[in-house]
Amino acid sequence: MEIRDPVHGSIHILDEEIPIIRDDFFQRLRNIKQLGFSEFVFPGATHTRFIHSIGVMNVADKAFDRLFKDRLHDVNFRRLKETFKLACLLHDVGHAPLSHSTETVMPQLSELKIPKEFLSQKDQSRDRQATHEDYTIKAIVDSKFAESFNLVEKSFGVQKKYIADLITGHTTDPSYFTIEGINYYPIFHQLVSSELDCDRMDYLLRDSYFCGVSYGSYDLDWLLDNLEVCIEGNIAYLGINERAVVTFDDFLLSRYHMFIMVYFHYRAVCLEQLLFKYFKTSPEEYVIPASIEEYIEHDDQYLMKVLKRSKNKYAEAIIKNQVPQKIFESFNEPQEIHLQMIQDYLEKENIEYIRSGSSGRLSKYYVDENSISKYPMKVVRKLFGSEEKITFNIDEATDLFTKFAKAHAVNRLHCDLETLTPVQQKKLLELIHSTKN
Repeated sequence: MEIRDPVHGSIHILDEEIPIIRDDFFQRLRNIKQLGFSEFVFPGATHTRFIHSIGVMNVADKAFDRLFKDRLHDVNFRRLKETFKLACLLHDVGHAPLSHSTETVMPQLSELKIPKEFLSQKDQSRDRQATHEDYTIKAIVDSKFAESFNLVEKSFGVQKKYIADLITGHTTDPSYFTIEGINYYPIFHQLVSSELDCDRMDYLLRDSYFCGVSYGSYDLDWLLDNLEVCIEGNIAYLGINERAVVTFDDFLLSRYHMFIMVYFHYRAVCLEQLLFKYFKTSPEEYVIPASIEEYIEHDDQYLMKVLKRSKNKYAEAIIKNQVPQKIFESFNEPQEIHLQMIQDYLEKENIEYIRSGSSGRLSKYYVDENSISKYPMKVVRKLFGSEEKITFNIDEATDLFTKFAKAHAVNRLHCDLETLTPVQQKKLLELIHSTKN
């Protein structure tokens, strides 16, 4: 089967993969938008988790062929390739409506009844709220959806457990990923979920394309061409050739710019806050089921119908794309202090407001004395006039990690000024104007 994709062109799907893609559970992703409320700001951002997931698998296919071009006909590497591709294809299959926005109303993890062998030791010893990743694992290993894996299991020897292991980031049986004494689990997990993973390599280009902006553009081909397998102590890690470090910097900056200009656009973030208020004030109107078979019905269309039927004022505001006016925005610590002064006044006067915060680290690979990366990304340097190579950690090759070590945070206050008394309006405007810098 061939799929025409506006980002990657022709994407070829193996016959064995078709039952998985055609299964109702995966087809559900056609009705879940990649960027949630961003469509309310960027009208072209109607692309879905369905095509994104296929795009991620396509990037995975290219990455594997670059890294293991001499082992493509080895039966063991073919098994690992298909396991890795399916982990990339299915990494988002458990997403709830509007992507991350509805995770706050998911049930407790224990209610999903995920088999213990697929839970980390920490999750086996305590309960917590479920996430989309938990629904992903449940769908892959313990649902009717799991029946669609029969052909890949028969043709490649793929086992569902290890697809789940690549997604969760932990495995109790590295022997499945070990070939000729080398454990390849870390490199494949890094390509599923890390700073330079196939997920980000797809969504930056895709989100940029559909939003009609250029912030997410970077040289994908050059990055893929310069991926390297770095083996240390019989463990394979992900690396890049030193000549692609500048391109990797550009990749990081592309994500940073999308982060600030698109993902944290004030209207989209405020709409999400309105949704949280709706869930809090009308908790009985929308409930995400713990049953994985019932969960299949929950997509964007399902939730929007619930919101349209609701008489809750926050639901009505979401449907009409009406957000309270943005009255103040902070980007640094002094501005944050001023924002808090305004917020204190709003609370003192019992004025309803929305505070939205958007924060995140440029890179999870930044490490200091308080944080250690589990699977460090490597840089490979080829010595001039020799076949010898040396490797070192990525933070030794670029200073972006140091420059962006602190989380970049944007905090905003929204308030409907028309609901205030003239005295309150005057006082609030005085506070706002006096705190500008």
